[in-house]
Amino acid sequence: MIHPDTELRYVNDEIGFGVFATKFIPKGTIVWALDDLDQVLDPSFVESLDNQRQNQVKKYSYRDHKGRYILSWDIGQYVNHSFKANCISTPYDSEIAIKDIEPGTQLTDEYGCLNLEEPFACLPEEGVERTYVCKDDLLENYKEWDQLLLEAYQFVDKVEQPLGFLIPTSYKKKMKLAAEKKEVIDSIKSLYFEDKQ
Repeated sequence: MIHPDTELRYVNDEIGFGVFATKFIPKGTIVWALDDLDQVLDPSFVESLDNQRQNQVKKYSYRDHKGRYILSWDIGQYVNHSFKANCISTPYDSEIAIKDIEPGTQLTDEYGCLNLEEPFACLPEEGVERTYVCKDDLLENYKEWDQLLLEAYQFVDKVEQPLGFLIPTSYKKKMKLAAEKKEVIDSIKSLYFEDKQ
C-alpha cells in the first residue's frame, strides 16, 4: 500500500505517470508497505500467462528475494526510478523515505533493488555516472544503500507513520535496533534474488 498523502500524476510522454506527494513526507516515513491486497505471484504462474498479461505483470511488478513477482494493487506500481531516489526498499517488505519529500515532489525509487530481469537504459541524471539499471546493482551498491537506510531508520520512531499498522512488530524492532546501534541488522543485500536457471 502506498502512503495516503500521494497521488498519481502525468509526468510527460517519455515517462508516463508517476506518484507525487500531496503533503510533506519526512525522511524516515514508510512510503509503501506490502499488504494482503498486493498480489504475490509464483514465477510459474507468471510464465503460464498469455504474452499480454505476462508483459504487464513484469512491467509493473518487482521480484522479491524468493523470485516471486509482487504486483501492487494501488498506485504504488507507478513509482518511477531515479539514481537519486528519495525512497528505497528495506529488507522489511517496505519502502522508506531517505530524504524529506516536499509536497508536489515525485516519489522515486532505486530500481537496482528490485531484481529486474532485464537491464534498462535510464534518462541521464546530473552528477550520476550510471545510465543503466541492472539486477546486479544491488550487489555492487548495497553498502551505500545500507547506510542510507541506517540514516532513515533514525527517524522512524520520530515521524508519523500512516502505514505503520502494516509493518510487523518484529520488523519495527529491527529498524529501531539498527537505529540505536547505528549498525546494519539486515542488509538490503538480502533482497537479492539469485536466479539459478
